Amino acid sequence: MAGLEGIEQARRPGSPAAPRWTPTVEDERALETMESHGNPVDAEVVLDSAPGAAATARRLAEIVVVAEWGLSPHLAECTALLVSELFGNAVEHTGARAVGLRMHRRPGRIRVEVRDPSRSLPCMMPAFEMEVVSGYGLLLVEKLSDRWGADLLPIGKKTWFEIRVSDR
Repeated sequence: MAGLEGIEQARRPGSPAAPRWTPTVEDERALETMESHGNPVDAEVVLDSAPGAAATARRLAEIVVVAEWGLSPHLAECTALLVSELFGNAVEHTGARAVGLRMHRRPGRIRVEVRDPSRSLPCMMPAFEMEVVSGYGLLLVEKLSDRWGADLLPIGKKTWFEIRVSDR
């Protein structure tokens, strides 16, 4: 977790190396979130579907993209938005008591997976069936990611999206 070490180093006064990401109040909350829930890069993080859980999933996604992988804050915001949509769908449409979050970095792309206990596959609603305030989640995932889909598991499913990133 090189990015997190950089954050820890930035907390020390007189630290010679300045990381790309400077801690703020939100960053401190994100660090606390990762410390209490785990890192979705190392293993699936399972979050209860309680109020605030989607915000926790977003924070985890943001800290991984920026601090762990050293990618742009803009990409972190996009990833967090899509995580929020998939997490929200898992809770709202499946009645899941807990939802899993896992993140992978591969050459040229990142992949984010949200696991829930339902084997019902997600589907985009036709535009004319969408409500004024809801129904746009998968449309956002479709438009903002490069690929997305769902894989059935022996118990439940894993809904995922991928975003291309440049490897420098």
